[in-house]
Amino acid sequence: MMPADHSTIERAAWLRAELARHDHAYYVLDAPTVPDAEYDRLFRELEAIESTHPELRRADSPTARVGGKPLAQFAPVRHRIPMLSIRTETDTESSGAQAFDARVRRELGLDETDPPVEYVAELKFDGLAINLRYEHGALVQAATRGDGETGEDVSGSVRTVRAIPLRLLGSPPPVLEVRGEIYMRRDDFDALNARQLAAGDKVFVNPRNAAAGAIRQLDPNIAARRPLSFFAYGLGETEGWSLPATHFGVLDALTDFGVPVCKHREVALGADGLMAFHGRIAELRDALPFDIDGVVYKVNSLALQRQLGFVTREPRWAVAHKYPAQEALTLLRDIEVQVGRTGAITPVGRLEPVFVGGVTVTNATLHNQDEIDRKDVRIGDWVIVRRAGDVIPEIVGPVVERRTGDLPRFNLLERFPTCPVCGSHVVRGADEAVARCTGGLYCPAQRKQALLHFAGRRAMDIEGLGDKLVDQLVDAAIVKTPVDIYRLGILALANLERMGDKSAQNLLAAIDKSRNTTLGRFIFALGIRNVGEATARDLARHFGSLDALSEADETRLQQVPDVGPIVARCIVEFFAEAHNREIIEQLRAAGVRWEEGEPAVMPAGALAGKVFVLTGTLPGMSRDEAKVRIEAQGGKVVGSVSKKTDYVVAGAEAGSKLVKAQELGVDIVDEQGLLTLLAQST
Repeated sequence: MMPADHSTIERAAWLRAELARHDHAYYVLDAPTVPDAEYDRLFRELEAIESTHPELRRADSPTARVGGKPLAQFAPVRHRIPMLSIRTETDTESSGAQAFDARVRRELGLDETDPPVEYVAELKFDGLAINLRYEHGALVQAATRGDGETGEDVSGSVRTVRAIPLRLLGSPPPVLEVRGEIYMRRDDFDALNARQLAAGDKVFVNPRNAAAGAIRQLDPNIAARRPLSFFAYGLGETEGWSLPATHFGVLDALTDFGVPVCKHREVALGADGLMAFHGRIAELRDALPFDIDGVVYKVNSLALQRQLGFVTREPRWAVAHKYPAQEALTLLRDIEVQVGRTGAITPVGRLEPVFVGGVTVTNATLHNQDEIDRKDVRIGDWVIVRRAGDVIPEIVGPVVERRTGDLPRFNLLERFPTCPVCGSHVVRGADEAVARCTGGLYCPAQRKQALLHFAGRRAMDIEGLGDKLVDQLVDAAIVKTPVDIYRLGILALANLERMGDKSAQNLLAAIDKSRNTTLGRFIFALGIRNVGEATARDLARHFGSLDALSEADETRLQQVPDVGPIVARCIVEFFAEAHNREIIEQLRAAGVRWEEGEPAVMPAGALAGKVFVLTGTLPGMSRDEAKVRIEAQGGKVVGSVSKKTDYVVAGAEAGSKLVKAQELGVDIVDEQGLLTLLAQST
């Protein structure tokens, strides 16, 4: 074998240093600098060099250890049985299972005539590996993996994880070490980041990072405030226990002891069983409530595991079979924007093409300006891109250490002061995350949504003009603005798919009928942002005419009940766009009429003047029914909670409105409480 040349020696040294730096950032600092796929690529390159040139192997090489070192602040814990890593199958297709099965059969001396090997197939969780030591059923110590030989004593933090039992059920052995993964559910992670953002604190890159950071806190109270979970997947040291004959039996026994074990596990026969499991989990992966980066296969028989033994520091009887990487590293070339159906302006990163999640990605969402600022993403950065299944790719964050020069920060409103689709002004409310195009009636990007809203039952009430028909009319360029609805003729409609003469006549009759409406309905039909049905009626009562409303400034608008600064600003911005005023005049010219100077309707009943907000799902009535019954007794239903709100009616899965009501001290009632109020008013 030829000795390594100078360039190979230098490359191996660089790879060792680079991987050690990433290990330190990931395991010790809890601040990953590269996606997993990039780390794996560097690791495999170093493995290949050391395999070809064994003289380059060093004791401190990342390939010779599991990774990470104990933090100096924590007491070291020597693992009685090392916490070793398992081999990763680099073939991310189902054929990787065949390769593992072939190796196992070869090591066991099996041929084609022998029956299939029995395996256990499990999930590969994306969390923090932990060893839980129970003595006589009580949790006495929890330690991280560390370098596999020595970990960190994190007992204080781990005791705060509710999923981990402090005492085992049944009759556990005198000593039982349970090994598993501490992780964070995706919904818990999203809620945690929302709280962090609201408090002005840093947000976390991913659930794994948040979980690891929580456990490595010297103050257990910090871990207690983070929603952590746990799954067991194996054993460490045991004493005084007659082990089950199989790994699956071990998992069942742990379940009996009250230890959480993931339900997504099964006994699989041979390569075919493993491939089937790999495929099923691939389809299920994005629907799981937690992150995984692959599956794990283990020979089920513990006797066969002992027979197979280990190679270097990895068991021959187990393998991690990953899926295509969901994160990758690439260059952010530019930031552009997309205009959504409701006018939302979404910044989109234009990327150097990169293969991630099984496809080549060239664009990734940046969500909004706040996200760009929080992540400090700049054009010209190297960024981590994440794609999970069919989810739109997103930019997780920049690799700041690779930033060259003083790259300018991105400001959406400076770069795009007007809508790139229609030229209307782009605005962003002071308390809103999303910037929006103000050309609602005019902007082609918002056309279908604006038309559906305009024709809705509570707006112009054009019966028969629904989603499918609007799609056909817009796609055929027959209708571009609401005015075009009133210019439709029988020939244009009759030529559409599934539109016969009778249906066309019925639609034209409904359109003609809608020409006579009320001012409140017409204001609501315009689709002014944050102006709901009740607010539209209030505006009609207060101003009496559309001309008076369109000329009002923010101060005058705020004299209307429940119209605050945000709603007032939205109304002013809408009428400031010449496109919108022109369409209103064209609608008038098309014969759309309403009564000006509508008399105010004085509320009657015991709920007169009371303001209600509905949130969540009521068990016995829909929100529409509740609204009708409240308004029939003189009450008013609005969309947001304020100091003027009298009651919040909260059903199942009530959200932020309930929280706001609690903060403001607003009376909160359930459906039964609402029925009691309604009964008092009759």
